[in-house]
Order: sequence, then structure tokens, then C-alpha cells
Amino acid sequence: MDKVEEKAPTRMLSVGKTNVLSHVNPRPKGAVAGVTLMEMIIVVMLLSLMIGITYPALTSGIETLRLNSAAAAVAGFLNAAVNRAERRGQAVEIIVTRQQNTIRLAAAEPGFERVLTMPDGVAIEAVLPQQPVLDEGPRQFLMLPGSLAPRMGVVLLGRRGDRRTVRLNPISGAPQIDKGAPQ
Repeated sequence: MDKVEEKAPTRMLSVGKTNVLSHVNPRPKGAVAGVTLMEMIIVVMLLSLMIGITYPALTSGIETLRLNSAAAAVAGFLNAAVNRAERRGQAVEIIVTRQQNTIRLAAAEPGFERVLTMPDGVAIEAVLPQQPVLDEGPRQFLMLPGSLAPRMGVVLLGRRGDRRTVRLNPISGAPQIDKGAPQ
């Protein structure tokens, strides 16, 4: 009788070819699986380098996003004042306080008062139009029904020195957001 040799099982590759050496253990006997200290240090250094490069870009993006959302909130707040004056036929007072970093709406209707506080990292730098006399008190604007919106604006300052100017268009009454300092 002829003896039939048994062959070790072979694995099929994805393209249909067989790999005869796939069952051979490439690690010498007695070797322990793992990573060396040097390999771990290199990986940690590469990760630290990547984080160090991307961190300023991420924080810059977050600060810009915070400033843009604050400008949009101010624009929406001023738009609410224009709508209330026109639709309800009530005079609306807009009070901008730089020291408290707030904008407040008040109307003759009892109990109506809305306050918008700027988020952390965003400050009210100036209220437009600039007054010839430096006055640190609150600035007040009156929105009358059926009349033009007051010519006013608020300059917002971010932590990195970026600015957004939110103005009320006196003709249309619509708020506009401009990048940078006012001209």
C-alpha cells in the first residue's frame, strides 16, 4: 500500500490563489508579542506633534464660530425689536450696556423685557454711531412704529481681536453683519 502524505491546510487568498506559507509562525520560539519602549515613545511623540500642530487651528475655529454666532444673535435680537415695533405698533427701546456686555429690549407693554448677554470670549467693543464725548453709560435707541429704524450698530470683539459689526439698515430696518471694524 502506498502511503498518502497529508498536506497542511492552505488558506485561500481573496483572488483565489493559495498561500502555502500562511500556516508558518513567523515569530521565533520563545518570543513575546508586544511593542518595545522605543516604539511606544515614537508613537507618543508623533501623536503629540500632530496635536500640537492642529490645536491652534481648532481653537481659532471655535473662537470664530463663537463670534459669528454672537453676531447672529445680536442681528436676530435687533430684528425682533424692529418686528415688535412694526407688528404690535409699540415703541421699543434698545439699550446697549458695554460694561455689562448686554443688549436689552423694553416696550410699553407691561412685563415685556428681553435681555441678550454676550457669551464668554465676546465683548461689546463699541456702539455706533460713536459719540463725540466719551460716555461709558448705556446707549439707548428708540424704535418707533411706522418710522425708519435708527441708524445704529454694535461692534463685537472676540478674544483673538476679530471683530463683527452688526448694523441696522435705516431704510429697510434689516440688520447686517460686517466683518472687521466699522469704517
